[in-house]
Amino acid sequence: MISIDNLHLSLVGGAGPVNILRGVDLEIATGETVSVVGPSGAGKTTLLMALSGLERPTSGRVTISGVDLETLDEDGLARFRRQQIGIVFQAFHLISTMTALENVALPLEFAGDHQALAKAREVLEQTGIGHRLDHFPGELSGGEQQRVALARAFVVQPSLLLADEPTGNLDGETGELVMTLLFNLQQQHDTTLILVTHDLSLANRCQRTLNMNDGRLSPLPYA
Repeated sequence: MISIDNLHLSLVGGAGPVNILRGVDLEIATGETVSVVGPSGAGKTTLLMALSGLERPTSGRVTISGVDLETLDEDGLARFRRQQIGIVFQAFHLISTMTALENVALPLEFAGDHQALAKAREVLEQTGIGHRLDHFPGELSGGEQQRVALARAFVVQPSLLLADEPTGNLDGETGELVMTLLFNLQQQHDTTLILVTHDLSLANRCQRTLNMNDGRLSPLPYA
């Protein structure tokens, strides 16, 4: 499903280039769940950005479902993300002027799907907030907003889900409910999952846990 070969990524800061990813190699099977843990600034979020095509690597290769991301231009990357990748962030990134239903339907509408609203309604029902379809993000709790974000990620039936600290803005009980929902949806759709988290108990729910430190991955659990 995913092949990462000698991935390097540097960004230019005020003091010059900053090496964030330093030769990452990784193979992930279809439907596998993998968590990535490690200290802040280790490169975990940057790895997800490279996997989504939102950051171009300095060198190395990322291949997802047989597609080498380096061969795609910006429009091609946008189409690939829309068709193949769901992303859930710590911040919910919902559009404040759109209802829950409209937020979830948006990626399908961009793709020209005439069933966008019906499909969005169905996924929101699955997340347990079908009664909040017409509410705006500001009228929803944090847990409800993250459920909407999950529904938006899964409505396109992605082959890959990237989750970056999805419980970071939630209390413990709400975070547990959201993650149970995430794993249920992942199993239902057989979606490959890469989860970045500081929560070791959450990381251990994945089939494999990797440690990232100083831009490098290790197969050993994070201690």
